Amino acid sequence: MPNPLRRLLAPRTPVFERDVTSLVLHDGRQIDIQRVRNPRARRLRLSVDERGARLTLPPRASLVSGERFLAEHREWLADQLERYTLVGLPTLQRDVTTAIPLRGAFVPLRWSEGRFASLALDAESGDAVFRLPARAGDAAMRRALRDFYETQARGDIARWLPHYLPSLPRPPRRVQFKVMSSQWGSLAPNGVVGLDLALVLARPSAFEYVLVHELCHLVHADHSRAFWREVEMRFPSWREERDYFHADGRRLKATLRGLLSG
Repeated sequence: MPNPLRRLLAPRTPVFERDVTSLVLHDGRQIDIQRVRNPRARRLRLSVDERGARLTLPPRASLVSGERFLAEHREWLADQLERYTLVGLPTLQRDVTTAIPLRGAFVPLRWSEGRFASLALDAESGDAVFRLPARAGDAAMRRALRDFYETQARGDIARWLPHYLPSLPRPPRRVQFKVMSSQWGSLAPNGVVGLDLALVLARPSAFEYVLVHELCHLVHADHSRAFWREVEMRFPSWREERDYFHADGRRLKATLRGLLSG
């Protein structure tokens, strides 16, 4: 088939319309809600994750019906926001923040001036020391925090990985860290392991489990019984760590997102 004709007959990519609406909760708070018109949606749907609330509308649903749907689910939405958006998460403010989350605990944080933005652990005290130029802005501060977290995460990987490599058919091509919305890890077809940077905020055993989980995909690409036998053999307590993520995972992701984006 000629290329122009193929393009003409190919299915069109669905177009998602997005905007923001607001809703006043019973306690007087006004919240923003992302509103998305999804061509594939069959019904109105309201969801909440660490990024906030989202209303999905089918193609023919009116905005009025969407507003009515929000009003009818106001109490449910308030409850979900309290549980999942998580008020009271740690923030990063220069000369104000006194501790940062790391490896399932909080590390004392000290502030000082420096020639460039940097954050590192003091070898003697174990405290985190944030050095910033006098004119450094929030963007430089948050870049330094992200670099710090990735350095700490890579240090953990470097300690754990040699133990597991001998039992694998091949080593991962590389390990990269991302800020993920829902997943904790992934294995690309080219052998690159992707890990959520929020893992460095979790307890170390949970972080190690996710690494092992992705490494086992080098043996079995699916989640078959054979795959879980590989996980069990290398990490017998994996169920406890899975339960940990079910209980605390949203808080971990929301914490990292809040620290890095303000």
